[in-house]
Amino acid sequence: MAGKVFFGVTMSLDGFIAPVPDVTVAEVFAPESQSDPRVQRWLRKWSELQAWLFPQRSFRENLKLGEGGEEGLDDDLSKATQERIGANVMGKRMFDGGERAWPEEAPFHTPVYVVTHTEREPWERPGGTTFHFVNDGIESALFQAREAAGDQDIRVSGGAELIQQFLNAGLIDEFSISLAPVLFGTGIRLFDNVDADRILLEQTRVDPSSQVTHLTYTVSKR
Repeated sequence: MAGKVFFGVTMSLDGFIAPVPDVTVAEVFAPESQSDPRVQRWLRKWSELQAWLFPQRSFRENLKLGEGGEEGLDDDLSKATQERIGANVMGKRMFDGGERAWPEEAPFHTPVYVVTHTEREPWERPGGTTFHFVNDGIESALFQAREAAGDQDIRVSGGAELIQQFLNAGLIDEFSISLAPVLFGTGIRLFDNVDADRILLEQTRVDPSSQVTHLTYTVSKR
């Protein structure tokens, strides 16, 4: 039996999942750009959005950030999400940022299918992550991910544009939003360019913690 296709993101209270993209990926991670006020603002907002996740024990262990960390509802949900994934699909912008930021043992531990126009040989990392570069669209990436995942689930890791493509194509079964008590004002919205007339949602879970509220929905076609 095929697993579910899902995504999970942290979102600001006013609907953004990333700061406004007024800096490039290269600038965010370049040492010489760290004093740039635009880069500092981007990093500050991103850190505020993800503040609930960084201290979690399972997150720290996955990124090899050291022993210890918080335990409880947030950690349980983070760990359960990681354990259900048999393959990941992501966009090129997310990969470009992660290639510079992830540790040598990338934090996926599954095959990852990168939707891109760039041709590149598979990139194998320690710890079970291999990046495959797919040049013929999201359906092809999903087909390959299903083959690799077996009966486990497939996560559409991001970014927002790729998630929107999957939603509009009717390829998402379920998603979760960790709603953070922060306001961005501007940034990248999760549901921009989504054809709302074609999507029907059912709320299936609400898990509030002291830091965020985790909302889970199933997705069907109207």
